[in-house]
Amino acid sequence: MYIRDDSSGRFAYLQLYTMLKKDIVSGLYPFGSRLPSKRSIEQEGYFSMITIEHAYSLLVEEGYVEPREKSGYFVIYRSTDNILMGEDITSGQGPSSSYKKSDVSFPFTNYAKAARKVLTDYGDSLFIKSENNGSPILRRAISNYLAKAKNISVSPDRILIGSGSEYLYGLIVLMFGREHVYGIEDPCYHMIKDSYLSQGVELLELKLGKNGIHSKDLMDTRADILHVTPFHSYPSGITASISKRHEYVKWAGESGHFMIEDDFSSEFSVATNSQDTLFSISGGKSILYLNTFSETIAPSIRIGYMVFPEDMDKAKIELVSRLSCTVPLFDQYILAELLNNGSFERHINKVRRYLRKRS
Repeated sequence: MYIRDDSSGRFAYLQLYTMLKKDIVSGLYPFGSRLPSKRSIEQEGYFSMITIEHAYSLLVEEGYVEPREKSGYFVIYRSTDNILMGEDITSGQGPSSSYKKSDVSFPFTNYAKAARKVLTDYGDSLFIKSENNGSPILRRAISNYLAKAKNISVSPDRILIGSGSEYLYGLIVLMFGREHVYGIEDPCYHMIKDSYLSQGVELLELKLGKNGIHSKDLMDTRADILHVTPFHSYPSGITASISKRHEYVKWAGESGHFMIEDDFSSEFSVATNSQDTLFSISGGKSILYLNTFSETIAPSIRIGYMVFPEDMDKAKIELVSRLSCTVPLFDQYILAELLNNGSFERHINKVRRYLRKRS
């Protein structure tokens, strides 16, 4: 029985969606099983049919279930043990990827307005050196955005600001050290591979299948730190299925393992509900989250950020926190203003509507 909690402050459809998803992942509804009918849940009296339909639609969008005409909704989420065989290697466009390059540009007028407001509000305080991890104002704005858009609950103190993804890639080996074996996707964005090779570490390449890294390769790899791009792996275009995402999180949770989640361009999903990040699935453990604003605003906006998980060694965080922030304070305040005044969110929603029409 699924019971609505009116005191939770969450929308009813999200409550039902979360309860059903938990039961699917826990194995209460195993692969191939049928979910309770929408009518049966409605008859329990706690959720309306519209609410139930919305919750089921989100489960379909995220790849947990699929509808079958006149039969109901069936679970397609699979645990690791069920997906070790039969994965096709591909270097082409993955069928599950929803990202398409958009020609909808961020409104320059919005950016200019934010810049003028920052100049007026902060004046000559813009000449002050930024804190090493980045301005608390921007880190707080990113923290609020992540909670709303990505279901990532994280303190601003666990966020570090840097000048784009390449800079952040360079910090990873500095934090973890050269004694580890690092793993990357094959194929992957060349800057990821080049960044690790330039640090002189042992680097292994793990072949991508149609849903992500092959399960057997993941289980057999000697790598203990793995860098993945689950939303949209470039250049293959492959998006990791929800089953694969849970498999990644399980791998990362094993003793001595750690995973880097590179969430580049994930805002441009055509789904109405953002896909679960590895960070949110794991509860913020053993996953280091990376993202930038270079794609969502403009390539010249060289601002990226990393989110440290709860179980990250404090000594590693302190090591990179000693470095000066590489993003000017003025640029940080402009981005914070765009996040806080809703301009960034409105732009993302506009682009996603545009992509839905094209898809």
